Amino acid sequence: MDFSLSQEQEMFRNYVRKFLDDAGQTKIAREVTEGKVDSLQTLREGMAELGCTSLNVPEEYGGMGLGSLDLVPILEEMGRALIPSLYLETNALVVPLLEKYGTDQQKDKYLPVIAEGTHTFTLAWLEEKGSYKPSGINMRGERKGDSLVLNGVKSSVPDARLADSLLVLVRTNEGNGHDGITLVIVDNAEASLQIQSQKNIDETRLLAKVHFEDISVSSEQILGDIHHGWDIIQEGMLSLNAALCANIIGSMDSIVEMATEYANIREQFGQPIGRFQAIKHRIVDMKLDLETARSLTYYANWAIESGAPDRVAAIASARLFVTEAFIRVASHNIQIHGGIGFTEEMDCQLYVKRARFYENYLGNKQQYYNQAAEALGWLQKEKVVLV
Repeated sequence: MDFSLSQEQEMFRNYVRKFLDDAGQTKIAREVTEGKVDSLQTLREGMAELGCTSLNVPEEYGGMGLGSLDLVPILEEMGRALIPSLYLETNALVVPLLEKYGTDQQKDKYLPVIAEGTHTFTLAWLEEKGSYKPSGINMRGERKGDSLVLNGVKSSVPDARLADSLLVLVRTNEGNGHDGITLVIVDNAEASLQIQSQKNIDETRLLAKVHFEDISVSSEQILGDIHHGWDIIQEGMLSLNAALCANIIGSMDSIVEMATEYANIREQFGQPIGRFQAIKHRIVDMKLDLETARSLTYYANWAIESGAPDRVAAIASARLFVTEAFIRVASHNIQIHGGIGFTEEMDCQLYVKRARFYENYLGNKQQYYNQAAEALGWLQKEKVVLV
């Protein structure tokens, strides 16, 4: 089967790449590490004009009504430039969830402004000393009349200060299992949130600790059925991880180009280092990782768009391989560049930091190994003992 992108998708990629080339590629990421975030707003407006933000929003809400595969070239190009954006969380996660589980009121409120590029979402999941498992969700959501009162702290929330809304996982029932977890949309402009910046290995992604103290939100802000948010977010994670893989592919592609170019111009012992067998073999290994990851990613996005029966296994397998390959390729690039690869003047270190950030973003390797094994039917079921 051919999972390559269509001619129209490749053509749109060229428009996005030209726009990001004009913006300076990794220049924006570097500005964010220095605390300059104004350029992100300009970037968001430009991408909205291109149609990136409206691509997968339904037509009745001002979008184009396209699918997951159509997001791939955009995400790849953003990955090449290490764009620190909430595009992934907004368009790849929230849009599909709103389309499937949102009320008419929620769709009317959020989908048009997402399509316009004037509204972004982030995901508030992780808690202090917690995990991405159901038992890690301890933030409380208490029903009071037609409202839900939120109390607790969310940690490592990506770009919380830049987001217009937060998709928050809260516990609305007793226990520590997946029953009783609810998804709530909290608008920054309407809630008095205490946001505290946190350090991050990837300085282009501005993590924050968000304190919720008696934050009252309307029950109309609950996404899906109350107490059943875990199953909803797990479905959303399929779309997000497929999209995340596409973003990483763009970064890996840029790394391989960077390493190849450097190997051709850097001379040692009177010849380019790319002529040395050790360097040639390493670049070939990097290229093999890239193309394997690309194939897995394209199939994963095709599977989620077509509703293929093996979509869970395909996406979990892609997420596992791609994140590990990203680390390998970024590390090889540093070694090929030698000592200069560690310096801030080179982009090599930016890609290494992004690779390490995504390594445990929204789950660790063991969780995705288990998810893939379960989807493939490899986990042995517990024996039923009849007494």
